[in-house]
Amino acid sequence: MKYIEEARRVLRDEAFALNALADSLGEEFEKTIDCLLNIKGRIAVTGMGKSGHIARKIAATLSSTGSPAYFIHPAEASHGDLGMMTEHDAVIAISNSGNTAELNDIILYAALKGLPLIGITKNPDSFLGKHCDHLLLQPQLHEACPLDCAPTTSTTVQVALGDALAMCLLSARGFSREDFHMYHPGGALGHTLALVQDVMHTGDAVPLIHPDAPMMEVLAEMTHKGFGCVGVVEDGRLAGIVTDGDLRRHMCSNVMEMKAKDLMTPNPICVPVGTLGAKVMDIMERRKISCVFVLEKSGAIAGIVTRLDL
Repeated sequence: MKYIEEARRVLRDEAFALNALADSLGEEFEKTIDCLLNIKGRIAVTGMGKSGHIARKIAATLSSTGSPAYFIHPAEASHGDLGMMTEHDAVIAISNSGNTAELNDIILYAALKGLPLIGITKNPDSFLGKHCDHLLLQPQLHEACPLDCAPTTSTTVQVALGDALAMCLLSARGFSREDFHMYHPGGALGHTLALVQDVMHTGDAVPLIHPDAPMMEVLAEMTHKGFGCVGVVEDGRLAGIVTDGDLRRHMCSNVMEMKAKDLMTPNPICVPVGTLGAKVMDIMERRKISCVFVLEKSGAIAGIVTRLDL
């Protein structure tokens, strides 16, 4: 346990810095958002050293949330990569001191081409602080490093400020969960944000029966399709559902003499085409069910989806 107190101190120092940053935001932040919303190009994000790592992360977050962005390395920019930037772009430059020499050529190029320059620094009197169009000041606080040397508090503040910019732009653009899914089709995020029609079973795989079907026919359809249920269809619409649980609950009665309509639960839980997989999963968990039918806007049956599919 000898390291716990030191770890807690680091985290509390950084949390204090984030609160100080939140309290310091004002009109300049609002102007920055308006500026970035109005550009026709992309957002170039730059920084050197640890600030460069943060700049890469901010560019990635912006790009994945509806604000196209790219990272430009300051040293490489001076050797030809300035050509990546167009007259329609804006620049976010990150430097704790504000006097990072490698950034100077990008700052001068932005001024020459009339590109909006947003500076993130703790030093308003620095080269970056004096020559940016919008200055987002970091709190004047020591690093969480016990030597006050290693970038810790400062980089935490920078990445959080980048997140704040990205989320404000996301909200202002009306960026939706569906948009997010489009940019994240792979991995766990993609599966969680998949639409129900992307994973549902359709056509002959869907277990369906008519209301007057005898119980032997219901059992055969339920067993053959393997979903543990059958949908009862009347006039092309889903009138009810019979589950294996319904059969077990009636096992001691004259269940084999019944018809589907005698045992079905009317108006079962359904979801419309276009529902997010995450929302369907939530419905299943709350209602303690393992599958749901999916309906077209017309009310026709489009398919069936299970918890396992999601």
